[in-house]
Amino acid sequence: MKHLASLLVLLLLSTGCKTTPDYGRPLPPGAPALLPLDKDDPRPDLAAQFDTRQELLAALDHSIAWTRKPSSTRHFPIEGVSHERALKSLERFREILNTSSDGIEFSRRIEEEFTIYKSAGWDGKGGGVLFTGYCTPELRGSRTAGSDYRYPLYALPKDLVKGEEGEILGQKTDQGLEPYPTRGTIEASAMLSGKGLELVYLADPIDAYIAHVNGSAFIRLEDGSVLKLGYAGKNGRTYTSLGQELVKAKRLGKDEVSLASIRRWAAANPGEVEDFLNRNDSFVFFTPIEHNPHGSLNVPVTGWRSIATDKTLFPRGAVTFVSAKVGYGSDSADVEQFFFDQDTGGAIRTAGRADLYLGAGDEAEKIAGSTRAEGQLYYFFLKE
Repeated sequence: MKHLASLLVLLLLSTGCKTTPDYGRPLPPGAPALLPLDKDDPRPDLAAQFDTRQELLAALDHSIAWTRKPSSTRHFPIEGVSHERALKSLERFREILNTSSDGIEFSRRIEEEFTIYKSAGWDGKGGGVLFTGYCTPELRGSRTAGSDYRYPLYALPKDLVKGEEGEILGQKTDQGLEPYPTRGTIEASAMLSGKGLELVYLADPIDAYIAHVNGSAFIRLEDGSVLKLGYAGKNGRTYTSLGQELVKAKRLGKDEVSLASIRRWAAANPGEVEDFLNRNDSFVFFTPIEHNPHGSLNVPVTGWRSIATDKTLFPRGAVTFVSAKVGYGSDSADVEQFFFDQDTGGAIRTAGRADLYLGAGDEAEKIAGSTRAEGQLYYFFLKE
């Protein structure tokens, strides 16, 4: 899906020694992103996941299908993990899941056959990962523009040039390739209007922004039907968090930032919305889809089972385990479960960041829009 990031400001949490984690800090050159667990390290509780094996299998099969493609080999080795080891790890995990009699046997066999790693995290020493959430929002829209629907989502323009890996190379012009215009320029110049690129019109600028941030959307049209839109590309510009900008400008306190609070601010201050939205240079384009949204591996992402990480650091498609909280305050809940590394994101650029795909619809939007918590991210690969 290549979503950009959650709307949340990436709040800074304090560790026991009062050091302020910098979740955006890159690892030192040559430092490993995966650290094998020591015998005394806390270990995730795997046994309880056996009862969810049917939903695990559905998401796992997407990772296996991608890793079996010849084109996937170009992304290995990474972190010392060869393509062969990555594929065999997925296939053996599936076999153990299918043939174990209960959770205890499943957990024992995984511990015996797999090396468990943890992310190097924000400090390069396994100090923790900041988890946020993303989703596929369900929004109101219309195929035609009108007084109630004035904010379009666009298809990919023909002058946007991509590389072989889908990376954005720039805008094709008479003078050659140039950086694609920023969000502010695109909006102010109306450069996309009248070219047949408008896929749908939304009722609210924040709705359009939420679609951009998450990289997909289900649009409930006036006749009751649903238009599914997935990620097609973006302008290649740097993403800036709306929540973070609102905190900097003292429009919101850093402890109150959530999708709900951003919506309330926008409703109360319509004259300021355009300025703050345009502080984010990134702009996303969409394509109609018949299926659930796809992640950066071009396989469907699965609610509560797909995770987005920095793919320059972590092996694609891998079995992971998340130990964190989702939601916020009294609505938060512990998450201790397997995910599969099937997506990436514009703001997910270090070992200290990860994004959980939490599904589609209003409830997923509510939870994703309020998730920001430190936790641990584990990876599983067969012992060599």
